[in-house]
Amino acid sequence: MIIEKAKEVLKIEADSILKLTQNINESFEALVNTICSSTGRVVISGIGKSGLIGKKIVATLISTGTNSMFLHPVEAVHGDLGMVSKDDVFIAISNSGETQELNQLLPVIKDIGCKLAGFTGKIDSTMAKFCDIIINTGVEKEACPFNMAPTSSTTAQLAMGDALAVVLITMKKFKKSDFMKSHPGGMLGQRLSCRVGEIMFKASTAPWVLAGSSMGSALEQMDKFKLGAVIVLDKEKKLKGIITDGDIRHCISKNQSHLNTQSVDTVMSENPRTLTAQSFLYDALNLMEKYQITVLPIVDNHNRLDGLLHLHDILGKGSFQFNGGRQ
Repeated sequence: MIIEKAKEVLKIEADSILKLTQNINESFEALVNTICSSTGRVVISGIGKSGLIGKKIVATLISTGTNSMFLHPVEAVHGDLGMVSKDDVFIAISNSGETQELNQLLPVIKDIGCKLAGFTGKIDSTMAKFCDIIINTGVEKEACPFNMAPTSSTTAQLAMGDALAVVLITMKKFKKSDFMKSHPGGMLGQRLSCRVGEIMFKASTAPWVLAGSSMGSALEQMDKFKLGAVIVLDKEKKLKGIITDGDIRHCISKNQSHLNTQSVDTVMSENPRTLTAQSFLYDALNLMEKYQITVLPIVDNHNRLDGLLHLHDILGKGSFQFNGGRQ
């Protein structure tokens, strides 16, 4: 009975979230565009359980690049209202839309001049009438057996807040490196704040061949190190090019015979993207994302090979130490 009841609660709440997709319409798009064009903050307000959800949405927005703050409706009328400006976007959260403390605040917010949006389950409520933009977060029923305790409704509010935050990530071109800057203590942040030299393969343990070598030699190096690439150097050990799995597939697709006997110079990509060992990993990650590459040659100030960096090591599939070097 316990297990079945728990499953029933999760199903009710899951169904409530899925039905929210029907409410993603022009109003949601208008809210996103309003926030993107605003020079102020997103100010979110609610009371009780909706207030707690509002605080969580604010935390998510802040960590993903949208300047936000939570304003308690009661504290607002006792001085905190001074933090709201006409350039802000105000989002009120109330399932019933009849929260007295919040509705008393909204006319004042309108007078300040900022855009006013509402997350509510009652689009004809008192709160809704004050709002410029209405986001319907209504649910058919609460998971509570008495249909009273906020359960499905607060889950729906939170999910809609997540949808807003994630869409804003895309619209604002928020990057992983930006996330790292606001999460320096997290696992991803800790990894991305390292220098390239701390986790790269050193030149002495990286696959490379001299220009003019045969592709057979290059393939041996690639098979030995299994990094999906081999570096091509000139006689002064300066970077000349790189051969990746993709370069080899390109040759095969062109039906080039005798691949093993070809010179690496005919297959390699010249002047590949590079970084130095002192670069931050978040710069390396952005570079790899921008150019859709998984391996970066690391060079010194004289363009000599210093090491090789693989995407998997940035994202944690490799074993490394933060004190410099691999395990």
